Amino acid sequence: MVKCPGQDQRFWKPEDIFEVKCPGCNHVIEFFKDEPKLKCRKCGQMVANPKIDLGCAEWCQYGEQCLGITATKRATYLRDKLIYEMKRIFGEDQKRINHALAVLDFAEKIQTQESGDPLIVKAAAILHDIGIHQAEQKYGSSAGKYQEIEGPPIAEEILKRYNIDSEAIEHIYNIIANHHTLNNFDTAEFRIILDADRLVNIPEDLPDASEEKLQRIIEKHFKTQEGKRIAKELFLKAK
Repeated sequence: MVKCPGQDQRFWKPEDIFEVKCPGCNHVIEFFKDEPKLKCRKCGQMVANPKIDLGCAEWCQYGEQCLGITATKRATYLRDKLIYEMKRIFGEDQKRINHALAVLDFAEKIQTQESGDPLIVKAAAILHDIGIHQAEQKYGSSAGKYQEIEGPPIAEEILKRYNIDSEAIEHIYNIIANHHTLNNFDTAEFRIILDADRLVNIPEDLPDASEEKLQRIIEKHFKTQEGKRIAKELFLKAK
């Protein structure tokens, strides 16, 4: 059987083998373009390949038959790339990294029960606060309106590097630009991100809130049925 040229190393270019620094310890890791993840030999952290290239798999009509690359799997490959980019930008700010990953976890859980494009949900969850450091540097504040200004262009630049289509980029851009101020923007994916972000923020923002207050917040502010269900399960004793 003839091997697909996109996966045949005889057709590779020198740049298809490259080095990446481990975000955990800065150790250099050598990647082949088609390796999704490698374990850092120094600190043991699993590092996603930020330049993963499966040749024709991401666009070929026979990708699923050839390599089992479904739309869901393509979204997962992008997810790993964007997590790497998010960690690179946040650097040693583990609090921001953990927040983004927690929002991603809730967003993925909500999305499985609600409508919405999984790629847009994953990307928006990972990058929703991506401009927070720039907001703090420029304005001395991480208030929503400032990160909504700084974040979208950074996200757009990242997404363009991974050849995301322009319509999806615009959608993700608008989610990031509105996720605090809610400026007349509403889609299924946006509602999922809002609820996922609230699920992460409530314990930190309202540690001493009464059950009655939490009940009111859940009923008034949560936008999806699955988000409400998870919130009640997490925060209300009488579930």
